[in-house]
Amino acid sequence: MRLASFVLGGQPSYGIVSADGVHPVTPAFAARCPDLRSVLDQGLTDELASNCAEPALPLADVSWLPPIPSPSKIVCVGLNYRKPYPVAGVSVQSDEIVIFGRHDDSLVAHEAQLEYPHGEAAQSFDYEGEIVAVIGKTARHIEADGALAHVAGYSCMNEGSVRAWQKKSIHAGKNFHASGSWGPWIVTADDAGPIEDMRLTTRVNGEPRQQTTGSQMIHDLPKLIAFISHITQLNPGDVIATGSPDGTGGARTPPLFLRPGDIVEVEVSTIGTLRNRVAP
Repeated sequence: MRLASFVLGGQPSYGIVSADGVHPVTPAFAARCPDLRSVLDQGLTDELASNCAEPALPLADVSWLPPIPSPSKIVCVGLNYRKPYPVAGVSVQSDEIVIFGRHDDSLVAHEAQLEYPHGEAAQSFDYEGEIVAVIGKTARHIEADGALAHVAGYSCMNEGSVRAWQKKSIHAGKNFHASGSWGPWIVTADDAGPIEDMRLTTRVNGEPRQQTTGSQMIHDLPKLIAFISHITQLNPGDVIATGSPDGTGGARTPPLFLRPGDIVEVEVSTIGTLRNRVAP
């Protein structure tokens, strides 16, 4: 099942996406659960399909929103694939799990424009395709062998970065306003299949730049969830971006950073394709 948030008739809504189009949630169910985050929080995902409208609406009738409105946290994992670190070609690798956070407003929805940074920051604006896990059940002090039971589903992310500002701080380089995106929807774990089997492909203007599978992660998803749960409570709707493989613009010689008008696509098999244009 594909769970999505969107604007319909000028109002925020949510529902499911099928081969026929978009099925908005019924007003009665929306009164119980005003958004997808509350559906997950109340454990009502299994009831959603039977509480969405028929027939489907065309995809063109909606404008996409990030799948979860205002998640309580967005946790990103760094250095989780073997690759040269994209700063001056220096190879960096750690045996430790590296995490950092992103602000909600640093990420836009599918088909929304990415904001091109101003001034010096514009010279090192980069793309980073990632597989995302969305938490469906509260996780605190859990072990890896039970971690996947806490995952509601999976999505795609372009974890856009400003490389020069990462030298100032990871937080600065990773939190430029509207510099990244995620979506277009969440595919529930039962339909998405194992993350190890998912193939990630990032394209810029149609050219493949990154290609990998989830099996190539250094730290697998159960280990990541368990680790994070010992630091903080993971809540329904929280987002975990699992890391980006080699092939980013900053890893190339010479660097190949994003420019206005570029189209970035992040495709994850069994999930779909996230697409965004860099604003002119």
